[in-house]
Amino acid sequence: WGIEHSKAVPDILTTAKSIASGLPMGAAVYRADMDFPESGKHSNTFGGNPVACAASMATLDVMEHDDLIGRSAKLGEHLARRLDEMKDRYEFIGDRRGLGMMQATEFVTDRRSKKADPKIRDAIEEDAYKHGLILLPCGESSLRYIPALNIPRDVLDAGLDVLEECFRRAAK
Repeated sequence: WGIEHSKAVPDILTTAKSIASGLPMGAAVYRADMDFPESGKHSNTFGGNPVACAASMATLDVMEHDDLIGRSAKLGEHLARRLDEMKDRYEFIGDRRGLGMMQATEFVTDRRSKKADPKIRDAIEEDAYKHGLILLPCGESSLRYIPALNIPRDVLDAGLDVLEECFRRAAK
């Protein structure tokens, strides 16, 4: 979880989406002293889905067994380095930011003013799609990159190569 990259110690941690590999599951994790004093004080009409619970347990087992968190940190450094190299080559990339395998680049008209350039972002997103790479726009002029935590490095590099070709075409 992202909170583990800071010194913060949360009272409550909520999680969902990937915890059950896409099945409907969410969790609120909190200190024992914050628990309900009596069983049954909190309920809902959608809780206890046995398939989602099994998927969640299997997902957590895979995350631990395959060291997906450690792998994410290592591959995330590689992803950030590749994106930084592209930033050095293309003036329309104003910023690269992120943590682990969740990274983003912001597109600007020029680095000095940092004026957002959604048109170039949209053109790159469309070009990437035409070449088999699906990207996620975010914010006013950024693209977010969130590869699967278990992606093979050569597949990650192939996607980054496609991305750089899109940048090269956009720079012309």
